[in-house]
Order: sequence, then structure tokens, then C-alpha cells
Amino acid sequence: MIPPGTQAALLDSWEYFLHLAIVLTPLFIGASFLVGLAQEYLPPERVEALLQSRDHGSGNVLAAGLGAVTPFCSCSTVPVLAGLLGAGAPTGMAFSFLLASPIVNWIAVLLLLGLFGPGVTAAYVTTALVAAVVGGMIIGTFDLEPYIKDVRITAGGREIATDGGAAATGGCSDCGSAVENRTHTERVSAAGTGALSFFRETLPYIAVGIAIGALIHGAVPAEYLQRIAGPGNPLATPIAAIAGAPLYVSISGMLPIAHSLTQAGIPIGTVIAFVIGGAGISIPNLILLNKLFERRLLAVYATTVVTIGITVGVSFNTVFAGLL
Repeated sequence: MIPPGTQAALLDSWEYFLHLAIVLTPLFIGASFLVGLAQEYLPPERVEALLQSRDHGSGNVLAAGLGAVTPFCSCSTVPVLAGLLGAGAPTGMAFSFLLASPIVNWIAVLLLLGLFGPGVTAAYVTTALVAAVVGGMIIGTFDLEPYIKDVRITAGGREIATDGGAAATGGCSDCGSAVENRTHTERVSAAGTGALSFFRETLPYIAVGIAIGALIHGAVPAEYLQRIAGPGNPLATPIAAIAGAPLYVSISGMLPIAHSLTQAGIPIGTVIAFVIGGAGISIPNLILLNKLFERRLLAVYATTVVTIGITVGVSFNTVFAGLL
């Protein structure tokens, strides 16, 4: 026999699942198309070339901006980061790129727009980018270069060294020129094909995120969630910034969960801290960065991400509380 209320809760979860799927699917495909266009016009080599000649300050701003618009996942962000460090880019500038890359991207922006509206999206992008710039500038004031490992990474047909050696190109020597010679129509077509392929690959993560969000919405009592992470708990935002890491799989799966938490009455800032912490210090991200960073520098990165999550979260819960 089904317990009283269970059927209604499951029906509510199913309706919420369908609602999120209808809202997020076209947004995700559109974001994936923008991801493909960015990869066509801003490949890793061009990003590195744009940043290598920049100085502290203006370089941090450009690095954070490029980290946001170049939608590299962790597996491709790390080679770009290695290329920057190997070419002698300041550590602080490289960190601005690294900090912005996982928490601000086309997918996050469009999904935030669809779930939370333009006000929350604009505030999130602005505060996250400012935090990435400031965080990188602060890190740049410390002597952290000794904690970067001397490694060589092979990615995209080239070997990248972080020990100061020049990045050597291997594999397909004509690949770069072939990409440069492609027409706009060919680039757009490739971006469209890549968007559908990326959507199919990411669909399981989206479905899992939507399913978890739907279950939270329909089956978990709001009073229980508010008791743990509601405004009555002063440690809710710091805990959320850390708790997101073990639960994170992808930003597309994280945001539906975030939306259901806000629907349950959890303050938006606490939820934002959960998203930032999860995206920045996810287990896969830390494993990849461990190839480049000694443990002390990895701890600096993780601490910076958590600090950004808490700072942005508290700002949303206080400064922006009456504006959003």
C-alpha cells in the first residue's frame, strides 16, 4: 500500500521534471551551439596568444573574460592553463582564467537566465567575474611559482610544458591552418553538429540533475531543507560552498537542483554558493589540477574558490536581497 501523500508527491515531482525539461532542453542546445562557435573562433592556442602579452591588472580582466567566453571543460582548461604558465604568463593572471572558466560560461548563463531570470543572471555573472579578477590579482602578489609542477601535457596535437619550455607542436602540423582557412558557414555548421553531439553526451547528466531537483521539489519537505540551509542557520552559506563539491557532475545538472532548492525557500545566495563551490572544487577538477599544482597551491586554489562562493553568496543574501 502506498503511504498517504506519496502518490501526490511523486506526481508533483513528475510535473516539475517535465517543466524543467521543457525549459532547459532548448536553452542547453542553444548554449551548446554558442560553445561550439566559441571553440571555432577562440581555440586554446588563440586564447594563450591573447593572454601571453598582457600584464598584471589588465591581463587579469582579459583572462577572466576569456575564461568566461571560452567554454573549456576541466579536461581542456588544464592544458590551456599549462600553456599559459609554460609561456611565462603571471600566475595571478592564469588564476583569473582558471577561476572564471568553470563558474561563468555560456551554459551556466543561459540556464541561469531560464531558471532565475535576467536579474539573478546579471548579478551572478558580474560578481563572479569581479571575484575571479580580484582573486587572481591577490594570488599574483604571492610567490607561488615554485608550487607549479614541471610537467608536459599532450593535448590537441601539441605538447605543452609548464617548466618554461616552449610549447611544441606535434601530431597534425596542418591542423591549425586548416581551421583558420574554414569559412564562416563551415564554422557555423560544425558548431551546430557539435551542439547536438554535446547535448547527446551530456543528456544523462542533465536528466539526473533534473530528476534530483524534481525529487527535492516534490518529496523533500521544505521545512527540513530550511532547517538545514535556511536563513536561520548562519553557517548555511559556508557549508553550501563546500557541500557542492562531492555532488557536482556538471553545471547543467547542478542548476536544476539549485532551482528546486530556491523553490523550497533556501536563500538564493546560499544556493549560488553551492553552485560555485561545486563547479570550482569538484572532485574531477581537483584531480586534473593536481597534475599541475603542488598540494599547497591546490589548497590555495580550493580556498579561493570557497571564499568566492561564500562572498558571492553573502552578497546575494544581503546586498542584492532587495533588488532581485
